[in-house]
Amino acid sequence: MRIAILDNDPAWLELAAGVLGRAGHCRNVFRRGRELVALMRRETLDLVILGANVRDMPGDEVLRWIRGHCPANLPVLFVTAGAAPHDVVHVLNAGADDCLVKPVDPAILVAKVSALLRRSRAGEAVASRLEYRDFVFELKEGRAYRGGQHIALYPRQFQVAVLLFRNIARPLSRAYLFEAVWKQLSTGVSLRTVDTHVGEVRSRLRLRPEHGYLLAPVFGYGYRLDDLLEKGEAAGRHTCLSDVSQ
Repeated sequence: MRIAILDNDPAWLELAAGVLGRAGHCRNVFRRGRELVALMRRETLDLVILGANVRDMPGDEVLRWIRGHCPANLPVLFVTAGAAPHDVVHVLNAGADDCLVKPVDPAILVAKVSALLRRSRAGEAVASRLEYRDFVFELKEGRAYRGGQHIALYPRQFQVAVLLFRNIARPLSRAYLFEAVWKQLSTGVSLRTVDTHVGEVRSRLRLRPEHGYLLAPVFGYGYRLDDLLEKGEAAGRHTCLSDVSQ
């Protein structure tokens, strides 16, 4: 899983990154809140660990930004040096899913992260299908349909398609797609494998402008799927509102 860790304490960052790395997670470490926000504007994360001790953009401010701009099921673990009950209550009321007080036991950190990830994925695990406009993805069977017509996809093509539709209008990096679908980085497989699978998904699902969708590369980064009909409706609503206000 892709985890971001924000704190101004280099010792804590080294400890947390090492512990979570050994647990099999991909870590992104930050000492500036604005750098983390910049990443989250373009990248998909599975969990965020925030510290309060950050100079340019404190953890609670980053937390407010996350809750205003990111998916509601993105888990946030807050780490604070203050052991007073009101410190914990403050961050939980601000939107954190859980809170740890330093010094943090490595085993508890891993357990907390695992629990939050399980909780955030629970809805996906229970769901048996993903529906978006004329598309239906039967998640347990691994079958895709458009307008009721079955579209043959290999298992990894199906997983790529589901990830793209779960993140409509959001750029996904090649690394994220690779890690999510192939589970771990492998020296025997190139990231260009992602390009091949995305190309197949685009072709088989007809994700092209003439069919209402645009699956396009983001230069030097990855891919983004846009619903052109949704964009058109949003633009129409904006025009109507502008007309009324005049």
